[in-house]
Amino acid sequence: MEFELTILGSSSATPSYNRNHTAQILTIGNQLNLIDCGEGTQMQLMRYKVKHQRICNIFISHLHGDHFFGLFGLLSTMHLQQRTTPLTIFGPPGLADILTLQFKYSNTHYTFKLIFRELDTTAYAQVFEDKYITVHTLPMQHRVSCCGFLFREKPKPRHLVKANLPTFLTPPQLIKLKNGEDLLDEAGNILVKNEEVTRAPSHSRSYAYCSDTRYKEDLIPYLQDVDLLYHEATFLDNMLERAVYTYHSTARQAATLAQKANVKRLLIGHFSARYKDLNPLLEEAKAVFDNTHLAIEGKKIGLLE
Repeated sequence: MEFELTILGSSSATPSYNRNHTAQILTIGNQLNLIDCGEGTQMQLMRYKVKHQRICNIFISHLHGDHFFGLFGLLSTMHLQQRTTPLTIFGPPGLADILTLQFKYSNTHYTFKLIFRELDTTAYAQVFEDKYITVHTLPMQHRVSCCGFLFREKPKPRHLVKANLPTFLTPPQLIKLKNGEDLLDEAGNILVKNEEVTRAPSHSRSYAYCSDTRYKEDLIPYLQDVDLLYHEATFLDNMLERAVYTYHSTARQAATLAQKANVKRLLIGHFSARYKDLNPLLEEAKAVFDNTHLAIEGKKIGLLE
């Protein structure tokens, strides 16, 4: 099953140097999840050939404009193009009020069902679950209510080794084996030992999105061993005082968190407009955590099972 992240925007505060406001698409199987929706997101979706009508869920981290000003325009386009599939928006308190007011004064009545899920941005809590994944909020420390999101695949079934399987097994018995169970006869004796006819399940992948926040070590238990971590890196470390004052992080701090959480890969983004050249931010982070990459628009990062 596909598990791929597409970067649509990576600029903080204002668009600059061909960098757009924050937005990402996380594709999991046939499901498209939009994470934040800064101004110009729908143009970026077209640029990178992402079909916006396939978006099932939208996750908004907080109510600063560079993270949600593109939302009303995107919803309007979906409506104008006669979307009928329901759409769920997860966001902080106030988002539903803002959009409802826009709908009211633009006399907009959508062709599809819009479902709002208000988030407690102060808690680590499960907010979504389907057959394949769970999504939890990650509490950030920012100037307004803000959270990140942790996407995890559910544990997968074991693989059957067909060459080792007895021919008499029924479909229900095969399901038990895939679930890790031994097969027993009527007397309770082992008929088929699971470890002899199956092998370990495929890896369950994970992606953590840390939106605008001060450096926050209490996130480490939630981020431990994730496959891919996105963490804002608005400033270089020589502007640490500014980062603290504005409730943001530096590239060094993002890398330090990645290192302490033992993540596999780190993406840094949300770059200040003061940086035309992003290489110094990358170099600063790589000095602490080598497997660091820039969240450049159009970049696709696939996670293997």
